Amino acid sequence: MLKRFTAVAAGAALLLSGAAFAKDDWYPSKHGKDDQAGQSNLMTPDRVKAAMALIKQGKVISLARTYSDKMPLFGHRTFATRGTNGLSGGPLADNKVVWMDDFLATEIAQVGTQFDGLGHIGIGDKFYNGITGKEIFSPTGLKKLGIEHIKPFFTKGVLVDMVAYKGAPMDGGKVISVADVVGALKKQGMSADDIGKGDVVMFHTGWVRYWIKDNKKYNGAVPGIGLEVGKWLTAKGIVIVGSDTWPVEVVPNPNPKLAFPVHQHLLAWNGTFIHEHAATELLAAAKVYKFAYIFNPLAIKGSTGSPGNALAVY
Repeated sequence: MLKRFTAVAAGAALLLSGAAFAKDDWYPSKHGKDDQAGQSNLMTPDRVKAAMALIKQGKVISLARTYSDKMPLFGHRTFATRGTNGLSGGPLADNKVVWMDDFLATEIAQVGTQFDGLGHIGIGDKFYNGITGKEIFSPTGLKKLGIEHIKPFFTKGVLVDMVAYKGAPMDGGKVISVADVVGALKKQGMSADDIGKGDVVMFHTGWVRYWIKDNKKYNGAVPGIGLEVGKWLTAKGIVIVGSDTWPVEVVPNPNPKLAFPVHQHLLAWNGTFIHEHAATELLAAAKVYKFAYIFNPLAIKGSTGSPGNALAVY
């Protein structure tokens, strides 16, 4: 056990230095040199049956927030819904049927509650499994690593309630350490062993307090995990990490020379997915710490991600 954690710590130190990102020893993927599904390969019938055993009350929580033009958007992204000039069609036939349509203009996979796919983040000119930007880029969507390759998720979800552990919502720029994760789990009556291969881990930081109320603040410095926790989670073989913030990872990074290194470590290195802007406050309010996480990414061919309307069933 000591050797294992020493190795993990050494790996985390290397990642924190930034030197590891210059190496090309992170591919091919453990799922095969031609794999495009990442950690979703771990979704097996046994995972489904184990997750179903967590459903005791038959209650469902949606982990997505309402999509609207009022929500905070990163960078120059946009979200605009337009009706098609009132009634789109009709009246038709003797029963005078009429119908409505709408038009949506947005980066559909990267606004609001969202799920990051493997083609979203790269390291230099390489993405997951060492696939190059030249191999995947096209003006009509990704030629490889599109979200359509991801397998549906039905697995165990674990909430890590940092607000309950800290006694207050976290502030921007604060890093969640492995010690914090273990401490929060202990407060919830759990242990580090409750997170295992094939699981989804969601962090509740309390950042939702700025959602729409102060979008500038929400989109600024945020609390989140650093490379230490990212490395710890991938060593456990999780499939998705999420939180109630826009990047999941801490911003700014403690190392001013690094930008979004946890995204690189999770997506590009390990094929581990990211679920952002999740409504973890609903899980925390209900004190639901283990649940069945059910999500099928919207299969938009060549997309970098998907809207993230996952369900937590308990």
